[in-house]
Amino acid sequence: MKDRSIHILNFVGLGFFEPAIRLATGEEIKKNLIALFKKVLLPILSVGLFLILWHTGATYLYNVEKDARIEKAMTDQGEVAALEMRTCIESGDISCQPNTLPSPAQVWTAYKSLLADHAVISGKKAAFADKVAVTNAQREEQGLAAITYTGRPSFVDQIFTSLKTVFAGFLLALFIAVPIGIMLGLSKTLRSSVNWLIQIFKPVSPVVWLLLVFMIVKTLTRGSDSDSSFIISFISVGLCSMWATLVNTSMGVSSVDKDYINVAKVLQLSVAQKVFKIILPSSFPLIFTGLRITLSVAWMVLIAIELLAQSPGLGSFVWEEFQNGANDSNSKIIVAMFVIGIIGFLLDRIMLTIQKFVTFTEETA
Repeated sequence: MKDRSIHILNFVGLGFFEPAIRLATGEEIKKNLIALFKKVLLPILSVGLFLILWHTGATYLYNVEKDARIEKAMTDQGEVAALEMRTCIESGDISCQPNTLPSPAQVWTAYKSLLADHAVISGKKAAFADKVAVTNAQREEQGLAAITYTGRPSFVDQIFTSLKTVFAGFLLALFIAVPIGIMLGLSKTLRSSVNWLIQIFKPVSPVVWLLLVFMIVKTLTRGSDSDSSFIISFISVGLCSMWATLVNTSMGVSSVDKDYINVAKVLQLSVAQKVFKIILPSSFPLIFTGLRITLSVAWMVLIAIELLAQSPGLGSFVWEEFQNGANDSNSKIIVAMFVIGIIGFLLDRIMLTIQKFVTFTEETA
């Protein structure tokens, strides 16, 4: 009887607290739904809104260009020509389509076309490699350079060329800016002596750096078989982008806590030990902030430098498509724009991840 009473009390108690349990569960579900809406649904809605606005704007510009072409045909050649122009445009004939801002669907089609083109070119490369395999083996035995494929690079090939160039420029900036920044940070006299040089060269345009590097490299590589366009490109990228790392390294080193420096003196550490065990670990947050900025600047200026240096890469691809003027050229340029932006974002995320692993303070995005 006693056990039965306890069971009844437990049942009644549970029934008494059941609304509160339901309320708590409901509140938790509500919070989860709000978090899901903010983190997942809102970004999806923003993408959808962006695509709608893009499609609407592209349609409006298409109609404006179409009406202008028909009006021009009417003015220049008469009503019959205007009717023929309208019929040609509405038929979808590529030869008479208005060349304006492409729609999202056209950009997606251009993206698939570029991938298909890459597959075709990759097949040609593989066939060429098989064709000259025996000849290249003989040339290698004779100490001669192998015969390489010299056909048109694909869009994907140009992406990898740009990545190779930007990483080479970034490493050049790293190896120049960090040691100089450490020296400037350690010596206030040296820092004040060369500050004017940094302030003058830091805002110089990439075009000017490219021309300066071109003057020097053209002379030094005269008669050489090296790829001078690649050398010019990555050196120009490095010189344009290194200033943020140089300044941040100098600031990080000069702002190291004096107590750490005094401890190094008490322990009688050598200069190298003081730099690598005390100064650099304390300066890493500012140094990596500078490196993130340097990598972002390097990726931005790379496009302009590749364009001017006629170096294979995304900059050259964009310029060639602009000059080509084909019906899908605008769509391919938009594809390149998205690829450039996505790669730039990923490079920044990679640098941020590395920074979190090697620094004591967490850098926020």
